[in-house]
Amino acid sequence: MRLFRVILLFFILATPLNANTIYNLIKIPNLEIYEINTKNKLKYFYASKSFRLGVQKNIVCLNSDKETYDDKFKKISHNLNKYSRKFLKKINLKYIVMCENLSISGINTAGMPDNVMKTLVLDVMFDEKYFERVIHHEVFHIIYDQHIELFNKTDWNQLNPINFEYAPCSTCTEKLGLETYKETNGFFTEYSKSTASEDMAEVYSHLIYLSPLELKKIRSLDVILDKKISFIENKIKIIDNQ
Repeated sequence: MRLFRVILLFFILATPLNANTIYNLIKIPNLEIYEINTKNKLKYFYASKSFRLGVQKNIVCLNSDKETYDDKFKKISHNLNKYSRKFLKKINLKYIVMCENLSISGINTAGMPDNVMKTLVLDVMFDEKYFERVIHHEVFHIIYDQHIELFNKTDWNQLNPINFEYAPCSTCTEKLGLETYKETNGFFTEYSKSTASEDMAEVYSHLIYLSPLELKKIRSLDVILDKKISFIENKIKIIDNQ
Protein backbone atom coordinates (compact mmCIF):
# COMPACT_ATOMS: atom_id res chain seq x y z
CA MET A 1 0.00 0.00 0.00
CA ARG A 2 2.84 2.35 0.87
CA LEU A 3 4.53 1.59 -2.46
CA PHE A 4 1.27 2.37 -4.30
CA ARG A 5 1.08 5.77 -2.59
CA VAL A 6 4.67 6.56 -3.57
CA ILE A 7 3.94 5.68 -7.21
CA LEU A 8 0.71 7.71 -7.19
CA LEU A 9 2.53 10.70 -5.70
CA PHE A 10 5.19 10.43 -8.40
CA PHE A 11 2.61 10.63 -11.20
CA ILE A 12 0.83 13.56 -9.56
CA LEU A 13 4.08 15.51 -9.31
CA ALA A 14 5.49 14.44 -12.68
CA THR A 15 2.94 16.23 -14.86
CA PRO A 16 3.41 19.80 -13.53
CA LEU A 17 7.16 19.27 -13.39
CA ASN A 18 7.14 18.28 -17.05
CA ALA A 19 5.09 21.36 -17.96
CA ASN A 20 7.48 23.55 -16.00
CA THR A 21 10.44 21.98 -17.76
CA ILE A 22 8.92 22.77 -21.17
CA TYR A 23 8.25 26.35 -20.09
CA ASN A 24 11.82 26.76 -18.87
CA LEU A 25 13.07 25.54 -22.25
CA ILE A 26 11.06 27.76 -24.58
CA LYS A 27 9.09 30.18 -22.35
CA ILE A 28 5.68 29.17 -23.71
CA PRO A 29 3.04 28.10 -21.16
CA ASN A 30 0.34 25.44 -21.39
CA LEU A 31 2.27 23.01 -23.56
CA GLU A 32 2.42 19.24 -23.45
CA ILE A 33 4.67 16.76 -25.22
CA TYR A 34 3.37 15.37 -28.51
CA GLU A 35 6.51 13.58 -29.76
CA ILE A 36 10.14 13.89 -28.70
CA ASN A 37 11.68 10.69 -30.07
CA THR A 38 12.30 11.74 -33.67
CA LYS A 39 15.09 10.82 -36.05
CA ASN A 40 16.36 14.40 -36.45
CA LYS A 41 15.82 15.13 -32.72
CA LEU A 42 13.09 17.75 -33.24
CA LYS A 43 10.78 17.84 -30.24
CA TYR A 44 7.08 18.45 -30.86
CA PHE A 45 4.73 20.07 -28.36
CA TYR A 46 1.06 21.05 -28.52
CA ALA A 47 -1.00 23.66 -26.73
CA SER A 48 -3.28 21.96 -24.21
CA LYS A 49 -4.74 25.39 -23.40
CA SER A 50 -4.54 28.74 -25.16
CA PHE A 51 -1.51 30.90 -24.41
CA ARG A 52 -0.39 34.52 -24.63
CA LEU A 53 3.19 35.71 -25.11
CA GLY A 54 5.13 38.93 -25.35
CA VAL A 55 5.60 41.93 -23.10
CA GLN A 56 2.17 43.21 -24.14
CA LYS A 57 0.71 39.69 -24.38
CA ASN A 58 0.00 40.41 -28.03
CA ILE A 59 0.95 36.95 -29.30
CA VAL A 60 -2.00 34.60 -28.95
CA CYS A 61 -2.59 31.00 -29.93
CA LEU A 62 -5.40 28.61 -28.99
CA ASN A 63 -5.47 24.92 -28.25
CA SER A 64 -6.87 22.58 -30.88
CA ASP A 65 -8.36 19.07 -30.77
CA LYS A 66 -6.54 15.75 -30.84
CA GLU A 67 -7.74 14.84 -34.33
CA THR A 68 -6.34 18.07 -35.77
CA TYR A 69 -3.04 17.70 -33.93
CA ASP A 70 -2.68 14.11 -35.16
CA ASP A 71 -3.43 15.07 -38.75
CA LYS A 72 -1.15 18.11 -38.82
CA PHE A 73 1.68 16.38 -36.99
CA LYS A 74 1.88 13.88 -39.85
CA LYS A 75 2.17 16.70 -42.39
CA ILE A 76 4.56 18.81 -40.32
CA SER A 77 6.88 15.92 -39.46
CA HIS A 78 6.81 14.65 -43.06
CA ASN A 79 8.10 18.03 -44.25
CA LEU A 80 10.55 18.63 -41.42
CA ASN A 81 12.03 15.17 -41.86
CA LYS A 82 13.67 16.64 -44.96
CA TYR A 83 16.11 18.35 -42.60
CA SER A 84 18.94 16.47 -40.94
CA ARG A 85 19.76 16.77 -37.26
CA LYS A 86 23.08 18.33 -38.24
CA PHE A 87 21.46 21.05 -40.36
CA LEU A 88 18.80 21.82 -37.74
CA LYS A 89 21.54 22.34 -35.19
CA LYS A 90 23.29 24.81 -37.51
CA ILE A 91 20.14 26.89 -37.94
CA ASN A 92 19.22 26.64 -34.25
CA LEU A 93 15.87 24.86 -34.54
CA LYS A 94 14.94 22.24 -31.97
CA TYR A 95 11.33 22.70 -30.82
CA ILE A 96 8.06 22.70 -32.78
CA VAL A 97 4.87 23.99 -31.14
CA MET A 98 1.44 23.23 -32.59
CA CYS A 99 -1.53 25.44 -31.78
CA GLU A 100 -4.56 27.02 -33.47
CA ASN A 101 -5.34 30.52 -34.77
CA LEU A 102 -1.94 32.04 -34.12
CA SER A 103 -1.97 35.86 -34.20
CA ILE A 104 0.41 38.70 -33.43
CA SER A 105 -1.24 42.01 -32.48
CA GLY A 106 -4.48 40.73 -33.96
CA ILE A 107 -2.91 39.76 -37.30
CA ASN A 108 -3.15 36.07 -38.16
CA THR A 109 0.10 34.39 -39.13
CA ALA A 110 1.08 30.90 -40.24
CA GLY A 111 4.03 30.65 -37.90
CA MET A 112 6.23 32.37 -35.38
CA PRO A 113 9.95 31.55 -35.69
CA ASP A 114 12.31 32.22 -32.79
CA ASN A 115 15.91 31.15 -33.41
CA VAL A 116 17.00 32.36 -29.96
CA MET A 117 14.63 29.94 -28.23
CA LYS A 118 15.19 27.37 -31.01
CA THR A 119 11.43 27.25 -31.51
CA LEU A 120 8.94 27.38 -34.36
CA VAL A 121 5.26 27.85 -33.50
CA LEU A 122 2.90 26.68 -36.26
CA ASP A 123 -0.81 27.38 -36.70
CA VAL A 124 -2.39 24.00 -37.43
CA MET A 125 -5.51 25.72 -38.82
CA PHE A 126 -3.64 27.73 -41.46
CA ASP A 127 -5.01 27.46 -45.01
CA GLU A 128 -4.70 23.78 -45.98
CA LYS A 129 -3.86 24.69 -49.57
CA TYR A 130 -0.56 26.29 -48.54
CA PHE A 131 0.05 24.66 -45.17
CA GLU A 132 2.91 22.33 -46.09
CA ARG A 133 4.76 24.85 -48.23
CA VAL A 134 4.42 27.49 -45.53
CA ILE A 135 6.24 25.20 -43.08
CA HIS A 136 9.40 25.69 -45.15
CA HIS A 137 8.70 29.42 -45.46
CA GLU A 138 8.79 29.66 -41.66
CA VAL A 139 11.89 27.46 -41.44
CA PHE A 140 13.62 29.94 -43.73
CA HIS A 141 12.94 32.74 -41.26
CA ILE A 142 14.77 30.66 -38.64
CA ILE A 143 17.64 30.21 -41.11
CA TYR A 144 17.64 33.91 -42.01
CA ASP A 145 17.63 35.12 -38.40
CA GLN A 146 20.40 32.72 -37.42
CA HIS A 147 22.60 33.55 -40.43
CA ILE A 148 21.47 37.04 -41.37
CA GLU A 149 24.99 38.02 -42.46
CA LEU A 150 24.69 35.69 -45.46
CA PHE A 151 21.48 37.14 -46.85
CA ASN A 152 22.49 40.60 -48.01
CA LYS A 153 19.39 42.56 -49.00
CA THR A 154 21.29 44.91 -51.29
CA ASP A 155 22.58 41.97 -53.33
CA TRP A 156 19.09 40.48 -53.37
CA ASN A 157 17.43 43.72 -54.50
CA GLN A 158 19.76 43.88 -57.47
CA LEU A 159 18.21 40.66 -58.76
CA ASN A 160 14.79 42.31 -59.10
CA PRO A 161 13.36 44.15 -62.11
CA ILE A 162 14.55 47.77 -62.42
CA ASN A 163 12.52 50.26 -60.35
CA PHE A 164 10.85 47.53 -58.25
CA GLU A 165 10.56 48.43 -54.55
CA TYR A 166 9.41 46.37 -51.59
CA ALA A 167 7.07 47.67 -48.88
CA PRO A 168 8.63 48.97 -45.63
CA CYS A 169 7.31 45.90 -43.77
CA SER A 170 5.26 42.77 -44.43
CA THR A 171 2.28 44.20 -42.55
CA CYS A 172 2.51 47.55 -44.37
CA THR A 173 1.13 46.16 -47.62
CA GLU A 174 -1.92 44.40 -49.00
CA LYS A 175 0.29 42.03 -50.99
CA LEU A 176 -0.59 38.90 -49.03
CA GLY A 177 -1.54 36.31 -51.67
CA LEU A 178 0.18 32.92 -51.46
CA GLU A 179 -1.09 31.46 -54.71
CA THR A 180 1.85 30.58 -56.97
CA TYR A 181 1.77 32.72 -60.10
CA LYS A 182 1.24 30.98 -63.41
CA GLU A 183 3.44 33.69 -64.93
CA THR A 184 6.07 34.43 -62.33
CA ASN A 185 8.00 37.41 -63.75
CA GLY A 186 10.62 37.31 -60.99
CA PHE A 187 8.27 36.49 -58.09
CA PHE A 188 6.63 33.25 -57.01
CA THR A 189 3.66 34.85 -55.25
CA GLU A 190 2.08 38.20 -54.48
CA TYR A 191 3.45 37.92 -50.94
CA SER A 192 6.93 37.71 -52.42
CA LYS A 193 6.57 41.37 -53.32
CA SER A 194 6.05 42.51 -49.73
CA THR A 195 9.63 42.57 -48.36
CA ALA A 196 13.03 41.16 -49.33
CA SER A 197 13.06 38.62 -46.48
CA GLU A 198 9.55 37.41 -47.34
CA ASP A 199 10.59 37.13 -50.98
CA MET A 200 13.57 35.02 -49.96
CA ALA A 201 11.31 32.86 -47.78
CA GLU A 202 8.90 32.33 -50.67
CA VAL A 203 11.74 31.36 -52.99
CA TYR A 204 13.10 28.96 -50.38
CA SER A 205 9.71 27.38 -49.68
CA HIS A 206 9.13 26.72 -53.37
CA LEU A 207 12.69 25.43 -53.75
CA ILE A 208 12.06 22.83 -51.04
CA TYR A 209 8.42 22.06 -51.80
CA LEU A 210 8.27 21.85 -55.60
CA SER A 211 9.48 18.84 -57.55
CA PRO A 212 12.81 19.10 -59.41
CA LEU A 213 10.89 18.98 -62.70
CA GLU A 214 8.63 21.89 -61.70
CA LEU A 215 11.61 23.94 -60.55
CA LYS A 216 13.53 23.21 -63.74
CA LYS A 217 10.62 24.44 -65.84
CA ILE A 218 10.28 27.67 -63.82
CA ARG A 219 14.01 28.35 -63.95
CA SER A 220 14.08 27.87 -67.71
CA LEU A 221 11.25 30.39 -68.20
CA ASP A 222 12.15 33.03 -65.59
CA VAL A 223 15.73 34.38 -65.58
CA ILE A 224 15.18 36.46 -62.44
CA LEU A 225 13.78 33.56 -60.42
CA ASP A 226 16.59 31.35 -61.66
CA LYS A 227 19.08 33.83 -60.16
CA LYS A 228 17.09 34.10 -56.93
CA ILE A 229 16.95 30.33 -56.55
CA SER A 230 20.72 30.13 -57.14
CA PHE A 231 21.27 32.84 -54.52
CA ILE A 232 19.31 30.87 -51.90
CA GLU A 233 20.88 27.55 -52.89
CA ASN A 234 24.39 28.96 -52.52
CA LYS A 235 23.68 30.41 -49.07
CA ILE A 236 22.16 27.15 -47.85
CA LYS A 237 25.24 25.26 -49.10
CA ILE A 238 27.48 27.63 -47.13
CA ILE A 239 25.48 26.92 -43.96
CA ASP A 240 25.38 23.19 -44.64
CA ASN A 241 29.15 23.07 -45.12
CA GLN A 242 30.04 25.02 -42.00
